[in-house]
Amino acid sequence: MDAAAPLLLFDSGVGGLSVLDEVRKALPQAPVIYAADNGGLPYGTKSEAEIAARVCGLLGRMSERFRPRLICIACNTASTIALAMVRDVLAVPIVGTVPAIKPAAAMTRSGTIGLLGTAATIRQGYVDRLQAEFAEGKTLLRFAASELVGAAEEKLRGEPVDPAVIARAVAGLRDQPGGAAIDTVVLACTHFPLLRDELAAAFGTGVGFVDGASGIARRIVHLTQGQPFERTVPDRALFTRANDDLAALAPALHRYGLERMEVL
Repeated sequence: MDAAAPLLLFDSGVGGLSVLDEVRKALPQAPVIYAADNGGLPYGTKSEAEIAARVCGLLGRMSERFRPRLICIACNTASTIALAMVRDVLAVPIVGTVPAIKPAAAMTRSGTIGLLGTAATIRQGYVDRLQAEFAEGKTLLRFAASELVGAAEEKLRGEPVDPAVIARAVAGLRDQPGGAAIDTVVLACTHFPLLRDELAAAFGTGVGFVDGASGIARRIVHLTQGQPFERTVPDRALFTRANDDLAALAPALHRYGLERMEVL
């Protein structure tokens, strides 16, 4: 194993930075490439076929170019749709992101769990299977809060978060029958933990939040155990489209240890 071979974290945008944060804590010495498909953002409103084709194509090209030791699809939507396909075509370990229903079921006291995700994520049969396996006897209320993706992107660019966007996401769960009993919320999009403070304030006290980032980091640690790490070049962020928003992201990217920005 080449000690300089990077971990490649992939997302539709900057949401995967919430996963990178946990990976940094677990493997601070690991070289990282963070790839954001901002040219395809948002994924949550696209069809399954569009997402699968785009993710497989991009990861195939990046795997060939950058020779990563491991790829993490730090995106719930892409993982629930394309993970198996990517694993079939790439000869590199692939770690996906799935809604954290299992830990939420262990956390809830009321037995009622809320799940915020994109429209593409919450309609997947994979979510149904997770609920059946890990949350039997619990109530799982889902809401497609796709607006939160844009709000998280804006926050990372230093722009204010629109309280109305947060309020609509909360109401989308609370206003469902039984929604008043929600005491645990699954953040089933990697963008959403970037808005944890705003969501917590809007939901009020007594509501806990869970996402999959720490579990992903543990899985990456397990799969790379015993491997050498050497950072020979600065960690970088890659984007699939150049636009005026990228410059505004630079300070946030630096906080996550991504010192360079490039457009693929």
